[in-house]
Amino acid sequence: MNQTSKHNIIAASAFTFACLLMAGCNNSAPAQAETKEPLSLDSVSFTTEEAPEWSRLFKRTLGWFGGDGIFAVTRDGRENANASAGSETIIWFSDTMLGEIGPDGKLKPGYEMIHNSIAVLKGNEPDSNRINFYWPKEGGKNKSLFTPKTAATGVDEYYWMGDGFVNQAKNNDLYIFGYRIKDTHDGSPFPFKEMGNTLVVLPGNSQPPFANQRQIDIPFFLGKAVDSTGTFGAGILVNTKEAGAADPDGFVYIYGIRGQQKELMVARVEPAFIEDFSKWTFYDGAGWTTDLPKIRTVTDKLSNELGVMQLKDGRYALVFQEEGLGKFVGLRLGSSPVGPFGKVIRLFDCSASVADDKDFFPYNAKVHTVLSQPNELLISYNVNSFDFFNDVKEHPQLYRPRFVKVKINE
Repeated sequence: MNQTSKHNIIAASAFTFACLLMAGCNNSAPAQAETKEPLSLDSVSFTTEEAPEWSRLFKRTLGWFGGDGIFAVTRDGRENANASAGSETIIWFSDTMLGEIGPDGKLKPGYEMIHNSIAVLKGNEPDSNRINFYWPKEGGKNKSLFTPKTAATGVDEYYWMGDGFVNQAKNNDLYIFGYRIKDTHDGSPFPFKEMGNTLVVLPGNSQPPFANQRQIDIPFFLGKAVDSTGTFGAGILVNTKEAGAADPDGFVYIYGIRGQQKELMVARVEPAFIEDFSKWTFYDGAGWTTDLPKIRTVTDKLSNELGVMQLKDGRYALVFQEEGLGKFVGLRLGSSPVGPFGKVIRLFDCSASVADDKDFFPYNAKVHTVLSQPNELLISYNVNSFDFFNDVKEHPQLYRPRFVKVKINE
């Protein structure tokens, strides 16, 4: 045997012994699992495209032909992505236009506005044959579905509707946040003010016009200036196992907006105790407190309506209209339902939808989780005008939701 062969055998034996020794060491002291770097909160790979099939669903010429707001839940309370498949989706709107648009595209006389309405879509496809719109009539006159009737309600107040959820812990009752609004008639671009916050409760599986609805004053901001204190209901995340959450903790997270900077506040409560306001807790920047004055905002530059959806990678997508009335649909990524949230990521430029008139503006973008695919966000935004009652005659279909799809690249 030459020296080279002997050297190779010795080296191989040493290597084999070392491997056995390492294996023995591994058996007695397992190596720690590899720790992954946290995902970025400031960037994500995505593609955006318009969703004309969803926009067309709300482009109508008779009866309901426009509305803003737009929130959606499933009848059974499932809130996970694509939960609407094989289910019934309840969709509600705030200010709603009723009337007829002629073949020339102009609004016929006799149109009117009511303050809220509802639609029911069967399944998850934007099929005009599977959606119906509802609002009540009384004495031959069209009426709003929801009108304030609480102890705190003042004269001539009406509702704009916030987000809501089907409460599986309370007989599948539908809880919708209502903002009590009063017109100011002051000639300003926004001649109204918010007076208070309400919970509107619809019994499980009830049908329009919801004659058995209940209304409950939310006490936190009663008697205070809403502009400075804010209100809740801008968006909701139902983080329960029953709702289909990926990382459930048993709470419903209720988002609110405060101040001119559109800052985000967060409250949470177990669904079974939604009506017991002593059980609500508020995020103070470090944890949860029952002391409302200690609440702290967690991010800003949002809109009065928004949506939150958990992505497949675990991050939370907070979707909104940047700066309230800005031209971009914005996204902030969070590591939890309360953040921290990253910088604004611009998903879509709405400029083309408001190009017909200098008074048009987009607002209140949000993601509709129950109509979205697991890593594809279906997002709506609304279009309005600073000269609404003149512009709606010439552009009667301006006042309706538009939709885009944002695909998160894995």
